[in-house]
Parts: sequence; C-alpha cells; structure tokens
Amino acid sequence: MAIDLKTVKHISKLARISIEEKKAKKLADDLNSIFEFIEKLNQLNTDKVEPLTSIAETKLQLRHDKIKSENIREQILKNSPNENKDFFVVPKVVE
Repeated sequence: MAIDLKTVKHISKLARISIEEKKAKKLADDLNSIFEFIEKLNQLNTDKVEPLTSIAETKLQLRHDKIKSENIREQILKNSPNENKDFFVVPKVVE
C-alpha cells in the first residue's frame, strides 16, 4: 500500500488538520516507510510463536477493590461544563 501526497492531504482534510506542502511530503514518505516495515513483519512466520502481553515473565498481582474516597459526587460534578445535580452535561459533538 503506497501513500501519496493526495492521500495525505485528503486524510488531513478529513481530520481537519492543516498541513504544509513540505510536511505533507515528509509525512507521506514516513507513512510509506512504516507500511513497508509492516509488510516485512507480515511476511514473518509466527506459527509457533506464543502471543505475549509483556516480555517480562511476571504475573499480575491481584488485589481487592476497595473504596478509597466516599461522597465525592459534588467535587466531581464541579468539573462539569454545565451545572447539573446528577450527571455531566457536555456540548453535543455529533453534527
């Protein structure tokens, strides 16, 4: 998959990000090198490789869930953009 300058400009328009011509060219080159590396990784035979969540061979320590702070509802709701007693009210973001 090759990313050209037209594709970078289209993506930046969709993301509503203004980008200079020089930076767009560099970004296209960078994305192409990333995709080339991904293609190399896709060619590797990983049939006998176990999936990892971490390279460390440690197990996660389990703990009991404990309530550390009680009755902080009012403190949390102070951060809401609009005042409301029960929940956060935020501006609509979907057009």
